[in-house]
Amino acid sequence: MMHMTFYWSRQVTLLFTSWRTDSWPSYALTLLACVLASAFYQYLEYVRYRVRRGGKPTEGTAEEPFLLRSKVAGMVGKIAGGVLFGLSSALGYLLMLAVMSFNGGVFLAVILGLTVGYLVFSGEDDDQTAGLNSTCACA
Repeated sequence: MMHMTFYWSRQVTLLFTSWRTDSWPSYALTLLACVLASAFYQYLEYVRYRVRRGGKPTEGTAEEPFLLRSKVAGMVGKIAGGVLFGLSSALGYLLMLAVMSFNGGVFLAVILGLTVGYLVFSGEDDDQTAGLNSTCACA
């Protein structure tokens, strides 16, 4: 039976009929897998962001780019960005389907993993960019 509202139980079927939990240890391992998959999703997003930027520093910094842009380097970056986008999208949809199991523990595990992943993998580049965007001379 597929649940259509949140329920709190250690018995959950996640993504595949063979991935069923019926004991507390198997449920705990399933929740740990959800946390790790969510954190890995945030890591893939971070790497994809870095590849898209091409290793260039943010505006206002004196660092040199990691990679000189040429046609070959640009094509490799585009292919790598495409592969990372595909992996990130696939994992994101799997996480969405896991949440659609409507198990409260799975939902909280995915949110916890996304939060931890964001805190670990959001770099100072994000903070500098946010600082540039928040300085507005609107008056």
